[in-house]
Amino acid sequence: MRAKGVAYDTGFIRDGKISLERFDPELIRRELTIIRDDLHCNAVHLIGGDPERLELAARAAAGLGLEVWFSPYPLDLTADETLALFLDCAERAERVRATGAEVVFVAGVELSIMNRGFIDGDRIEERLGRLLGEPDRRAGRIAEVRSRLSRFLGAAVAAIRERFHGKITYAAIPFEGVDWDLFDFVTLELIRSAEVADRFRDGVRDLVAQPKPVAVTGFGVATWRGAGDVAPRSMEILESDAAGMPLRLNGRYERDEAGQAAYLGELLDIFDSEGVDSAFVHLFALNNLPHRPDGDPRDDLDLASGGIVKVFEDRNGDTYPDMIWEPKAAFTTVAEHYAR
Repeated sequence: MRAKGVAYDTGFIRDGKISLERFDPELIRRELTIIRDDLHCNAVHLIGGDPERLELAARAAAGLGLEVWFSPYPLDLTADETLALFLDCAERAERVRATGAEVVFVAGVELSIMNRGFIDGDRIEERLGRLLGEPDRRAGRIAEVRSRLSRFLGAAVAAIRERFHGKITYAAIPFEGVDWDLFDFVTLELIRSAEVADRFRDGVRDLVAQPKPVAVTGFGVATWRGAGDVAPRSMEILESDAAGMPLRLNGRYERDEAGQAAYLGELLDIFDSEGVDSAFVHLFALNNLPHRPDGDPRDDLDLASGGIVKVFEDRNGDTYPDMIWEPKAAFTTVAEHYAR
């Protein structure tokens, strides 16, 4: 693979609340340095809903020589709100690119599900329910979603290119049927579940056979035994409040860091051997899903996290004593693969 990366969370915004309260520039630079030097990444997928944070992290990553995938990640926004976010971020990404950095602008992630205006419903859960319900009408609904998304992306990409002069892509769910002629990379969220495991490699091979370079984002899995079988639904063991903030797990689950590591290693092997251009493990850390090894097992939210480090609330880690997290087994697996 040309670009070997990981997704880095700068904070998701929903209903005016941000998932990551602490955002310290020195901390960001330190973590990105670890991502470059110890995880052996040469690229980073910066995701989040705050344009200023994205620009700050992008400048830090560019200063470290990392290829920057600048990725505004709206949640539950209207199409107009989403476009406004993209245009703000496009100008910021261009400022970073103008310093000489390699920057790819990601014009959204799974927009049809994550935001309003493509599928009826104010919340992600409502939209998924409408999309998946009534199987006999699903094909018609998917066709409608594709039409709405195509119109939005056509207008959005044209406006983004007026402000940003580097390469552009979109992180799609396969069913969205994106017109890749608009973009410089074919980028898909490819997550292997037990249902598609027998044909996953062939699907990747078919993607790579088309003319444009292929990037894979969004691939990851939570840290409980059996999570790989139900990915991308492995985070659905979380109970959340009305605003979507995590509360606790919906049952008792067994920690399986080795399983998470094996899953990521297997997918990286497939992507590498089949000629994928760029891959971004999802993700480095989820600070709002802390590891709580003591007490009620349902409070150990890290089990639902796809992070390759586990975040503490009340202490620092041992491997990096200045960090509030400790690498999981998956960190080592990804580092070893990227170091080859």
